[in-house]
Amino acid sequence: MVTFPGGRWRRRSVLAAGFGALAATACAQGGFAQGMPAKPLALGPLPPGGRLELLGGLQLDDEALGFGGLSALHLDADLQVTAISDLANWMTARIVLRDGRPTGLAGLRTGPLGDGAGQPLPRGFGGDAESLARLPDGTWLVGFERWHRIRAYQRLDGPGRYVPAPPGLEKAGGNGGLEALAALADGRLLAITEAMSVHDQPGVVRAWLRGAAGEWMPLAYRPGEGLSPSDAAPLPDGGALVLERSFSLFGGFGGRLMRIPAAALHAAGPGTVLEGEEILRIAAPLPVDNFEGVSAVRVGGRTLVALVSDDNQNLLQKTLLLLFVLADD
Repeated sequence: MVTFPGGRWRRRSVLAAGFGALAATACAQGGFAQGMPAKPLALGPLPPGGRLELLGGLQLDDEALGFGGLSALHLDADLQVTAISDLANWMTARIVLRDGRPTGLAGLRTGPLGDGAGQPLPRGFGGDAESLARLPDGTWLVGFERWHRIRAYQRLDGPGRYVPAPPGLEKAGGNGGLEALAALADGRLLAITEAMSVHDQPGVVRAWLRGAAGEWMPLAYRPGEGLSPSDAAPLPDGGALVLERSFSLFGGFGGRLMRIPAAALHAAGPGTVLEGEEILRIAAPLPVDNFEGVSAVRVGGRTLVALVSDDNQNLLQKTLLLLFVLADD
């Protein structure tokens, strides 16, 4: 969930009167077919020469899910998409393709994230789930903000045990903690905060790499000016993607997708400042919203990349799922 001037944007927040017409237009648009948790978006192709080829997109139905606020994403080789919500929920479903384009979701399952005894976590301070990674043995790691911690789930519908979080994470601001977790191809774990500053290094945020023995090595990550990391994902070649987003009252949402080469991650040592190369700008002709989740997977000899947006439980926003091919792979 994104932070706005004056606090977090909640459902039915007081918005500028000028948004009234936009809300009416949104409500008048076509609805969802009965029993279908998603509908395809009418999207044109991206300009030629880009690093990503757009396959298509879906709008998810918050009523079918029972919640919005999707804040992290995982896509597997069977096109099973799994996401968590900052409202302490999870969802999973399979992307349905027709002629290579996403047309819907099948087999939707949802549920609450549990505490150590498997009881549903409360919304708010204890349930603000913001990051997601899957380990090679199938364990899910979920990073939380506000109450900064990491829980490990053998199944997302089961109990979540604590795992050691990066040292010093507890000092992050309430909404500046672990926005990004990525289980890299070499077995290490990359963790990036949204807004935890690094002493004497303006313009960067705190990050870590966890080695095979479980030790955390402090790093930093440099987002673009006015941008903040919102998720990260491993690439099959050993590199990583980092999703960055921005918001302003006049400019609205924006963002970009960055690629960190495998060589840069392999060479990283204590204090290294990681930087990526921009491979996608989230701007027209793409739909622009509060994109918070990214995932990548190798399917049929090509690398697919998925993005998901957090609608902040706001009527003027949408839960969008976009699917791309990494064109230069």
